[in-house]
Amino acid sequence: MRIYIIGNDGITLCREAPAALDEGEIAVASSGELYTAPLSGKRLLALWNALPGVEKRKKVGNRKALIDELWLAIEALPDPEPESDAKRPSKQDGVIAMLRRPEGATIEEVASATGWQRHTVRGVFSGTLKKKLGLTLASAKEERGRVYRIAAPASA
Repeated sequence: MRIYIIGNDGITLCREAPAALDEGEIAVASSGELYTAPLSGKRLLALWNALPGVEKRKKVGNRKALIDELWLAIEALPDPEPESDAKRPSKQDGVIAMLRRPEGATIEEVASATGWQRHTVRGVFSGTLKKKLGLTLASAKEERGRVYRIAAPASA
């Protein structure tokens, strides 16, 4: 669903309704909502003239026709690019994923995947995972060495 936030600086496309609007902002998701929005003719004209590739207007003229054209123009706007600063998985997230696998992971495997030294991996296990995050680590001696896994929480 496309929701448009009409603010003082133009129109912004959102995927979902914002939790709160700033003062002077209006959220619309349909042409009907645009018709009932408290927008002056001057503001409608400014919104129209701020759109890319439209013929600029000096007068509002027929308000209903302007709103119809404005709605068609904003619906034709391309979707914005996804935010490039999307959170990239951290090394810690990768370690946790390795430990959640059924086969678990050895200290050497985690060290090789993260680029950390073995003592750093052990520190992350005991300090971050156990103490800070409260995860329970289980270890078992296997063919490939001591293998660590995140233990399933005890069901109550």
